[in-house]
Amino acid sequence: MKKYKHLTFFTLSLLFIACNDNKKIEKFEFSSLKQTYALKEDVTLQLKSDAGNEIDSVQYFINDKKIGSVKANALLTYNLANEKHGLQNIKAIAYSQGKANETTTKIDVLSHVQPAVYSYTIVNTYPHDIKAYTQGLEFYGDILIESTGNGEGRSTGTKGKSSIRKVNAKTGEVIKINELDDAIFAEGATVLNNKIYQLTYKNNEAYVYNLESLQKEKTLPYFKNTEGWGLTNDGTNLYMTDGSDRVYKVNPTDFSLIDYFVVSTNRGTVPSVNELEWVNGEIYANFYTQDAIGIFSPIDGTVNAVIDLSDLKSKVTQHPDLDVLNGIAYNKKTGTFFVTGKNWDKMFEIRINK
Repeated sequence: MKKYKHLTFFTLSLLFIACNDNKKIEKFEFSSLKQTYALKEDVTLQLKSDAGNEIDSVQYFINDKKIGSVKANALLTYNLANEKHGLQNIKAIAYSQGKANETTTKIDVLSHVQPAVYSYTIVNTYPHDIKAYTQGLEFYGDILIESTGNGEGRSTGTKGKSSIRKVNAKTGEVIKINELDDAIFAEGATVLNNKIYQLTYKNNEAYVYNLESLQKEKTLPYFKNTEGWGLTNDGTNLYMTDGSDRVYKVNPTDFSLIDYFVVSTNRGTVPSVNELEWVNGEIYANFYTQDAIGIFSPIDGTVNAVIDLSDLKSKVTQHPDLDVLNGIAYNKKTGTFFVTGKNWDKMFEIRINK
């Protein structure tokens, strides 16, 4: 009986030693990775082991997408040009002594471009409906299509009315208007294929209007449960924002997702992307609470330039309901931009000086 007990103790000891050896095998980690990389930069991947364990092969993944494999522990060089801005999850699966061991890390991928700073010149100043909580602004011919939300009036304690409207750009006159139900907070809007598309903030759906009558013809659910903020188009597809640093490319027929990109400078990704305007192959955007316009690529979201418009807010009537700059409309005939803000009583025609 004593011999059996000693044998059992000896067997357990061997198992304990084996377990410790297995733990040593699992101690692999990434070697010499930077915290931040630029889009289109090479990242070099290799593992190291404090225990000196030999590696038979390694598979590498970015955001669960396999990007390559190596024999032994050779270097893997991968160019980040096809990735998106923002935080990237990198995973390695190392095979050693017949076992697979996984380790993960993160890197941040940002733009490689230092944004230029443009100035502007005020060409004209026009009246604007002081009660219009502007969410979207776009020219259709000489007429402005404006989408407004039902922002809360701090001075009155009552909410405004969300609407889609046609506006005389130079007089501020509302030519035609369709006011929405009080339960709907409207957001950005754009004109595509002779239809007006309008986002909603919390209703998780977009509306399609007849361009002439402004009557709603269709309701399209979003591709996922998200907020609607800004909207523009490239002549074929729609681009929408949801208050994050992402811009989504969606199908105008059913609002299904085609792709997305992340807006970024060389210092970080840019949150709260709001109202959008497509101009000559670039996207001009407002950023919520920032009285500025950013210009970025619709391919990868690289911010190429910014324009500080903070001085404009001091040129409008100051009142309790006055809110941030929002609304960009490009006039193709003049090459100028019409900009305004939420509950601003003026609209400014500006020329951007590059």
